[in-house]
Amino acid sequence: MNQTQSIQLRTDNQTLDLPVILGTEDDRGIDISKLRAQTGYVTLDDGFANTGACKSAITYIDGEKGILRYRGYPIEQLAERGTFIETALLLIYGELPTADHLERFRELLTAKELLHEGLYKLFDGFPPNAHPMAVLSAMINATSCYYPEITQMEDESTFEIAAARLISKVRTMAAASHKKSLGQPLMYPDPGLRYCQNFLHMMFSLPNKPYEPDPDIVNAINRILILHADHEQNCSTSTVRMVASSGANLFASCAAGVCALWGRLHGGANMAVIEMLEHIHKNKIDLKQYIEQVKDKSSGIRLMGFGHRVYKNFDPRARILKDSADKVLTKLNINDPLLDLARRLEEVALEDSYFKDRNLYPNVDFYSGIIMRTIGIPVNMFTVMFAIGRMPGWIANWKEVHDDTTGRISRPRQVYVGPTKRDYVPVEQRAAK
Repeated sequence: MNQTQSIQLRTDNQTLDLPVILGTEDDRGIDISKLRAQTGYVTLDDGFANTGACKSAITYIDGEKGILRYRGYPIEQLAERGTFIETALLLIYGELPTADHLERFRELLTAKELLHEGLYKLFDGFPPNAHPMAVLSAMINATSCYYPEITQMEDESTFEIAAARLISKVRTMAAASHKKSLGQPLMYPDPGLRYCQNFLHMMFSLPNKPYEPDPDIVNAINRILILHADHEQNCSTSTVRMVASSGANLFASCAAGVCALWGRLHGGANMAVIEMLEHIHKNKIDLKQYIEQVKDKSSGIRLMGFGHRVYKNFDPRARILKDSADKVLTKLNINDPLLDLARRLEEVALEDSYFKDRNLYPNVDFYSGIIMRTIGIPVNMFTVMFAIGRMPGWIANWKEVHDDTTGRISRPRQVYVGPTKRDYVPVEQRAAK
């Protein structure tokens, strides 16, 4: 990354030279950090669609070409050949782990997978119908109360213990919230199982009936987690970075990320796919008729799980998950009208020139929703799965902020559009509206 040129900005009677920052993939950004001090102006960019809030070395996306890379590694290679824990360490530390580092971190995950018994008692304070994202955020914050040393990370070893504790415990919390909602006994993690198998065990085992997942199901979960591990400066990651900029600890920052991810416009996208399929099935809507309604912009009907705000051609993660979805659906051979409907919808949409001409292909949310429903993960847990996968990316971004000794607390500006100065009016003199 370097500065090679500048752009001139004329404001009133002043000309200002703004430095141009070039990223390693030829990303270009205009440095406006001194704009207000020198001109009195600020920029206005609703939704920050054109604003670079930071410099980051973690994830690279080219939406036009359908490229996603973690620390330079193509997502296709990581999903095909790597594991979620390898990917987590890559994101956090910048390099693929050595065999020794990977084994040491796996041992840490096993050592930190149990929740403090006091935390298990907290689950009794939530109603059975509590949303698991609310439970997850609360439990992450509560966990930090039991480990006060996480607020003072003096070196890399104390940070790694905190990161392992969070990555390991988040699946234990998630599975426990699911069991609580069903009224089933909470299942303790099995130290003999790897990360994804252990999560499925805690989700689906019963004391009298252990769950033994098929390797293709384990591989599908591994891929879902890898593909969601980071995605540049999205809403939840930006939230984590903003909270981290205040000096907040790792757990508090990631709990804030969970809350941001909970929003229906962010982490709820794969839930929306299943809700759309349920609507079509319940109302017995003809698929071709539904597609025609989608194409009519005045109808207000959207085809959920197709297209992406960032990827203008195709979502590279969707291509990877389609293969896993086909394997899981074929192997489990579940008679589910919604899954049949999803496959028919995919065929109808991909054969229609309207969608092909606009590059509206199935995205990662479409296939992840199908896979999770096939496995038996309930819809209200979809966003929790997203949070488990995104945890390494949040941790990596927290670390990037934490390690930047020149960083400042995030404090966006605004353009005020409210009333100008006015005087206080006593209550008896205020006119009724």
